Amino acid sequence: MTPTHLGQTSVLPSSPEEAVLDYVPNPRRGRPYLVRFTAPEFTSLCPVTAQPDFAHLVIDYAPDDTIVESKSLKLFLGAFRNHQAFHEDCTVGIGERLFAEMQPLWLRIGGYWYPRGGMPIDVFWQSGAPPEGLWLPSQDVPGYRGRG
Repeated sequence: MTPTHLGQTSVLPSSPEEAVLDYVPNPRRGRPYLVRFTAPEFTSLCPVTAQPDFAHLVIDYAPDDTIVESKSLKLFLGAFRNHQAFHEDCTVGIGERLFAEMQPLWLRIGGYWYPRGGMPIDVFWQSGAPPEGLWLPSQDVPGYRGRG
């Protein structure tokens, strides 16, 4: 579990598939707690027009044995800048990859996509029911009205 990015010079991967996510041991294993990553400037490309799409992502997870290293997560998310996919594919794909590789107790992702063509699309995915007793704050991203 030696991180490949932490403390190293890293290049933005050319695709999400090429991105390497690093995981490190959970320093508080056995205690249910929530980790939240917020990416308010996530970008990808429309698979039809190749125009940019923008989203505010919120990733919540309850770690088990490992936690995701944040620099590798930033590089992974940044790799979507040249990736063409629908909002649903990006949002659910990020959640499924993190869940499959990290194997947390629980994970959810909210993708709050800014409108193109006048309609925002919000996409939500979670791995199942949250663990008993886990404090689960709301994601607090307002429905579109300028997404202030």
